[in-house]
Amino acid sequence: MAGIVSWRRTYSRRLRLIDGGVVIWAFAGAYVVRFGFLEADDLATRYGEYMLLAAVLAVGWWLMLGSWGSREPMVLGSGSEEYKRVLAASAWLFGFVAVISYALKIDTARGFVGLAFPAGVIGLLLARWLLRQHLAVERKLGRSASRVLIIGSPHSAEHLDRSLRSAPAAGYVPVAAHLPGGVIDAKSLADFRLPVTGVQSEFESILAAITASKVDAVAVSAGVNMHPRDLRRLGWELAARDIGMILAPALTDVAGPRIHTQPVAGLPLIHVSTPKLTGGKKVAKRLFDITISGILLLLLSPLFIILAVLVRLTDRGPVFYRQERIGLRGTTFQMLKFRSMKVDADIQLRALLDAQGSGDTPLFKIENDPRITALGRVLRRYSLDELPQLLNVLGGSMSLVGPRPQREGEVALYDDTAHRRLYVSPGMSGLWQVSGRSNLSWEESIRLDLYYVENWSLMGDVVILFKTFKAVFASTGAV
Repeated sequence: MAGIVSWRRTYSRRLRLIDGGVVIWAFAGAYVVRFGFLEADDLATRYGEYMLLAAVLAVGWWLMLGSWGSREPMVLGSGSEEYKRVLAASAWLFGFVAVISYALKIDTARGFVGLAFPAGVIGLLLARWLLRQHLAVERKLGRSASRVLIIGSPHSAEHLDRSLRSAPAAGYVPVAAHLPGGVIDAKSLADFRLPVTGVQSEFESILAAITASKVDAVAVSAGVNMHPRDLRRLGWELAARDIGMILAPALTDVAGPRIHTQPVAGLPLIHVSTPKLTGGKKVAKRLFDITISGILLLLLSPLFIILAVLVRLTDRGPVFYRQERIGLRGTTFQMLKFRSMKVDADIQLRALLDAQGSGDTPLFKIENDPRITALGRVLRRYSLDELPQLLNVLGGSMSLVGPRPQREGEVALYDDTAHRRLYVSPGMSGLWQVSGRSNLSWEESIRLDLYYVENWSLMGDVVILFKTFKAVFASTGAV
């Protein structure tokens, strides 16, 4: 336990110091901007009450961040919960200040508080993000993470192990597995990735495995062969030993906002809401698309003209490439791109696919595609060829964020699962682009697109767009 206690204590101390520094910086900056630099005597006589107010609010803000759980280890490193708690603590504090000021008719300088609040929130979020990048590097190196013993059936334990290892930033490192009641032969044991501590179902045997593994947390996966009474006793024992207990249900690719727990007769029932992009949510997404695409088209219009001239001069072909793609609910539309290939590229496609033996795969990709022009390679490297799709977004046939738009021949190869991608409008960007782009396999692309469809949120779209800029500038997976 020394390892987990050490990193938790270290990061908790860092967060307290960073939060305090940011809060003081926000109020000090707001004070200088609002009142300017004054002599010490003038400060004390003319604005002494605001110095006291700033001190009280700074201490209150720092305490609120702690009481709202924004420094708890379980929210550090991955997910949006840490940021949500920072925002919630900040909003409650300043909302309380606004209500009290109005109710008691306290004359506070709105400009002072109005400067400190946004500056502090932005500073806190930026500082948390920077610290998270450092923590992610630490965890990829196997440090600052919790050692986990997985308890469950062979299949569920293997799936949970694979899932935890795929997200090292979350800070969980599986070190062993205990398979109560599992039937596992020598060959299966050799193929199992984790060391197996045993298959006994007795409570004492499980406790012995936990002790021998020297873990910081125990993850109980779905379908574990344990009596509910023993599972409850296990929770008590782990709490006494200061070891974390994690319950991993059989749900996959379901985001937190769709999950709601309800205690019924001592059972924590998990409710999973149905994703719906209708009504107000649909209107909000459309307004977001229109606003952002319209602004980008205005700002990028000089770049459009330059690229159009360059494409035209490359081989005297058309500037735009139009291709029929499958959109919302299986409807077709003409997707626009700056032309990055030779004029007869579509005619050559089938022969090239047959030559590399991939004509029957869902993703039509050509390795070292000879049809791409020299300018086209530059356009594709930085995704400049896709800028005309902003016109598709403005027109409504595409969205800024959504599943990758595909050709009719690719959609014809879909199975029933993949068809759920068509429940929302295709996007210029999406989880597929910020997670590897063309480096992804067909199965990985489908999984990411389905996750987006099942867990859509407007804030999620904003996050994906920010990540898109990073992926484009890094040219990750560009073709």
